[in-house]
Amino acid sequence: MAFKINDRITWVGKIDWELRKFHGEEYSTHRGSTYNSYLVRDQKTVLIDTVWLKFSREFVDNLRQVVPLEKIDCVVANHAEPDHSGALPELMREIPDTPVYCTANGLKSFKGYYHKDWDFRIVKTGDTLDLGSRKLVFVEAPMLHWPDSMFCYLTGDNVLFSNDAFGQHLASELMYNDLVDQAELFQECIKYYANILTPFSALVAKKIIDVLALNLPVDMICPSHGVIWRTDPLQIVKKYQQWSDNYQENQISIVYDTMWDSTRRMAEAIAAGISEADPSVAVKLYNIARSDKNNVITEIFKSKAVLVGSSTINRGILYEVGALLEMIKGLGFKNKKAAAFGSYGWSGESVKIITDRLRQSGFEIVNDGIRAPWKPDSRSIENCIAFGKAFAAAAR
Repeated sequence: MAFKINDRITWVGKIDWELRKFHGEEYSTHRGSTYNSYLVRDQKTVLIDTVWLKFSREFVDNLRQVVPLEKIDCVVANHAEPDHSGALPELMREIPDTPVYCTANGLKSFKGYYHKDWDFRIVKTGDTLDLGSRKLVFVEAPMLHWPDSMFCYLTGDNVLFSNDAFGQHLASELMYNDLVDQAELFQECIKYYANILTPFSALVAKKIIDVLALNLPVDMICPSHGVIWRTDPLQIVKKYQQWSDNYQENQISIVYDTMWDSTRRMAEAIAAGISEADPSVAVKLYNIARSDKNNVITEIFKSKAVLVGSSTINRGILYEVGALLEMIKGLGFKNKKAAAFGSYGWSGESVKIITDRLRQSGFEIVNDGIRAPWKPDSRSIENCIAFGKAFAAAAR
């Protein structure tokens, strides 16, 4: 499949309707994804990025139907991650002497992955590639979301090829932001930001300022996953500005795992207390063992405060909660309050363990948490409701 974006740019990527997990098993992709590759034809013909390794033969065969491979003057590799560069070895077997433009960090990554000495051309911010009537302007974007990442901008057509930035995992034959379901689109956009770009929010904010300072008109943003932004393309840039600024909504998320429903009953009582104290706040509960981890991370990203609960097991915490806390630690959330809760039988270490891990992850700890022995009785439930009310007050 290929389609013309305009007289100069053709999409030559791959729609992956079957994809359900990404980054190994780390990221859920319930709506599939795309691997966007773009062919730009002027006096010179440039290929911007490729597709994932598993589609490399298909990609090269399809590309050959669009343009004779020997007519490709150069390849621009905005990012070395294999979902964008995986078909490069297959392509370079066909056109081995074709220059590959990338950043200095990109060179390290490409050699680390493919162990090839292709004709790499190193570029940095402000460098240009003359195509004839147009130029490609390169903009380094380190840690958005790898050290090697960069954007490139096509003058005249005013198109920003942004690679992973401003993308989302969403398979669609429609391929433009104004044609797809808007709720689905922005659900996937915020999920993508929360799970992938949150650790680099300060760099995201700075890079947006850097790009805007170039005073380049942007009529279209072409990311490497998901749909192309052609209608009000800067709307997604504005969203990134919001999300990168210690984002929160009027929401409290309660995340827990439970063995015999005791911790679940605590979670529901705490939620009742929060809602009674502050009816305006959105309270959401998630049993992490039965919920999609990336969706829960997205809800934590949206929250102003978080409660995490677990039964005590083997002087520790339930393993799904442990895994979630490890994810949270790596993401480096800012400007969020938290506390812990949990049931126990004879030892009861879970609340302190969770509290310590939340503190280490940068959360503002509201209190020492709450524990309840065995199955919560009426007094324990009342205590949890009161705890929820106090937490709501502290989270205002």
